[in-house]
Amino acid sequence: MQKSNSLILLSVFLLATESIQARETVNRTNFKSQKEIIMENETNKDVLFFTTGDGCKIAYRIDGDSSKPVLVLSNSIATDLTMWDGQIENFSKYFLVLRFDTRGNGLSDAPVGDYSINRMGMDVLELLDHLGIEKAHFCGLSLGGFIGQWLGIHASERIDRLILANTSPYLGSPIWNENIRSLRSEDDIAPFEEMFIDGWFSKEMIENQKETVAPFRKMIRNTSPVGLAGSYASVRDADFRITNKLIPNKTLIIAGKYDGVTKAEHSEQIHAVIANSRLVILPVVHLTNIESKDEFEKLILDFLREN
Repeated sequence: MQKSNSLILLSVFLLATESIQARETVNRTNFKSQKEIIMENETNKDVLFFTTGDGCKIAYRIDGDSSKPVLVLSNSIATDLTMWDGQIENFSKYFLVLRFDTRGNGLSDAPVGDYSINRMGMDVLELLDHLGIEKAHFCGLSLGGFIGQWLGIHASERIDRLILANTSPYLGSPIWNENIRSLRSEDDIAPFEEMFIDGWFSKEMIENQKETVAPFRKMIRNTSPVGLAGSYASVRDADFRITNKLIPNKTLIIAGKYDGVTKAEHSEQIHAVIANSRLVILPVVHLTNIESKDEFEKLILDFLREN
């Protein structure tokens, strides 16, 4: 692992120039001004890019000591890698933290058309290959949890321990097609802002912790409608209800008691079929890393560091 991780620093050095150029050219669409706004965030000043096999530019960032084991963090839909800012101080004490913007979200490209969890999972594997990382822990929340399930099924040898937070094995619903049609016809993300915020946080938090919620409003507004539509398609078409039993990895499943989309019962379904899994249900809605930061971090650190 140490030999593999040493390649990361070399890769970062070699890609510094490419990163600067990519910031000028990424997603040359009508969302360019929004991308520039995102780049003003302090976290994104150290963002790098790599290009997948199908030509999609993916944004990523590395924090921590390259001699430590790698922990990959994968975001919720309509967010970017800054959603993990609050975890970096604690996680980087023990891990080299690699986070990335899922295709269609954040600073990554937003190709036209439907995406798939299969392709998103391949993006992760190609990123690991790009950085010379043979194996890593993986923590995915919401959409990131869908990606984590795919990795556990199809590339378990590349994943050490797996964390699936606020996710589901299946969310098939007619609403996905309605949302996709709306995004592709209206080309407007605004109608989705309150839907996401209400689905992510408790009413108390929305009303009384506006400074905590505000960055997530910005993430939603900065999401490409094209990218969100493609991401919706990936969730619409995913179904791991049967194949999750193939996941051999030691797995921690975290659910929100009041989650109205990726319900606690969905996490129970995942737990029921993954033999080597543990389920914890927290008294929160959806973004457990924000709503219950200390408990979320303790659960993950204890899980990853235990024998």
